[in-house]
Amino acid sequence: MMMKSFSVPRIWRTFAALICTSLLLTACQKDAPQFKNTDITGASFARELNLSDQFGKPRTLADFKGKVVVIFFGYTQCPDVCPTTMVEMANVMKSLGKDAERVQVLFVTIDPERDTQELLAAYVPNFDPRFLALRGDVVQTAKVAQEFKVVYQKVPGKSNDSYSMDHTAASYIFDPQGRVRLFVQYGKKADEIAHDLRLLLQ
Repeated sequence: MMMKSFSVPRIWRTFAALICTSLLLTACQKDAPQFKNTDITGASFARELNLSDQFGKPRTLADFKGKVVVIFFGYTQCPDVCPTTMVEMANVMKSLGKDAERVQVLFVTIDPERDTQELLAAYVPNFDPRFLALRGDVVQTAKVAQEFKVVYQKVPGKSNDSYSMDHTAASYIFDPQGRVRLFVQYGKKADEIAHDLRLLLQ
């Protein structure tokens, strides 16, 4: 789903086949977890992530092995979708109690030109101090977005620096072994996400 305010269906053509294949594979497994979100276990994308966090430390998916990881792509000047998603994830963390210590939320900016390390360091902890922001340069951002099948583009504003960003509004969830497992559509409630995180933490 491409989002400025809401949808442009182009991204769903990519996910339709992937999701259908994943659902068929899951249906063949008797003891498959009953997730509330879309099971994409076995997907051949979202395998690599090489960016720096808001403290300047290089990060990869391997850094978070042993934790369930939630990755959302957005930008700090997003008026609705991004802060709404981050608030929902903060609520998820609260509902998990002590289990939240085994969950890592990553906010990946798709607007590195404006989202500096300093800005991200001020923005992300407002939702939960345990959240990390990740950024790269323009080339690195495009590479990661392609790996995760995330679509984004600038929408011109009244001035060169007042543009907005259309972008895929969804999250990915990885299990403690570092495998991508779930695709979470924008608008999912905290209790549904928390339900699935608990299954992955078992």
